Amino acid sequence: MQLPAKFLETRKLQTLVENQTTYGFKDAVLHIFETHQQAHQIQVSFSHPALLSMIEGKKTVYLRDYERFPFLPGESLIIPCCESLIIDFPEASMSRPARCMSLEISDDKYAQVIGWMNANMPRKDGRKWEFPRGNFHFVNDCAFHQILQRFLFLLSEDHPNKDYFLDNMLQELVIRILQAYEQPGYRLEFIRLRDDSRMADTVRYIQRNLAETLDIPYLSKRAFMSVSHFHRVFRQEIGMSPLEYIRTERLRLALSLLQNPEVSIKEVFMRSGFESRSYFNRAFKKKYHMTPGVYRKYYVNQGFKNQ
Repeated sequence: MQLPAKFLETRKLQTLVENQTTYGFKDAVLHIFETHQQAHQIQVSFSHPALLSMIEGKKTVYLRDYERFPFLPGESLIIPCCESLIIDFPEASMSRPARCMSLEISDDKYAQVIGWMNANMPRKDGRKWEFPRGNFHFVNDCAFHQILQRFLFLLSEDHPNKDYFLDNMLQELVIRILQAYEQPGYRLEFIRLRDDSRMADTVRYIQRNLAETLDIPYLSKRAFMSVSHFHRVFRQEIGMSPLEYIRTERLRLALSLLQNPEVSIKEVFMRSGFESRSYFNRAFKKKYHMTPGVYRKYYVNQGFKNQ
């Protein structure tokens, strides 16, 4: 996503950590948060269910009862009302800030849209639509990305019908959130690890070394386990095999790197730990249903760069 030039020209940068610019409109409040220096253990909570979407940079997020995870451009996160999260900004600087938007939508709006969906868009399984319970972390598809980008543009636009446009987009956004929640392919699973988990150190090592060769026998040795026992314990605690987890994390890193048009696709797959361009393309397309080149074209090159 791209912040409009008008926003960057007119907003006031009053603090270097989580500088907040707020826009209020009917049924919702939108915040743009900017951090321009490294910071750690920043606590955030919202008075309504909130949609968080990364614009640029990187955060590390801690949610109660879950292992920390990177929050990257191209991803969104639904946070229930009043739930706190702790955020680190490991790479933020004046030249490479971390920017995130959060959209708090009123309970009345959710109820209105969910009521309309149950009356006009019944689910195939016969169940009622309802707001996601708990946290929901997912990859933005093309349509979701475009709605968020349009939101950012409209908020800085002086148009007499802006409230009407925003209300229509808000309704579409809620519908797409609920539909995405029911499609497992969108979801980025949280990892719940016990304090005494034998895999906690391995997961963090993988996350820190995605660009390196991650050899399963070596990871097993680091965990003081045989290869077969390591596979069994990893799947039991993480919910997928070690190779599946490594591939998932590398694809997430690649998704973030593709947001920067100055990084070539060759550099993207190398920095993400993929051995070849062809394997990277196949894995990316299988996960996100488009090639890396198409992702960059539609998510970056066609952003609202000059608005």
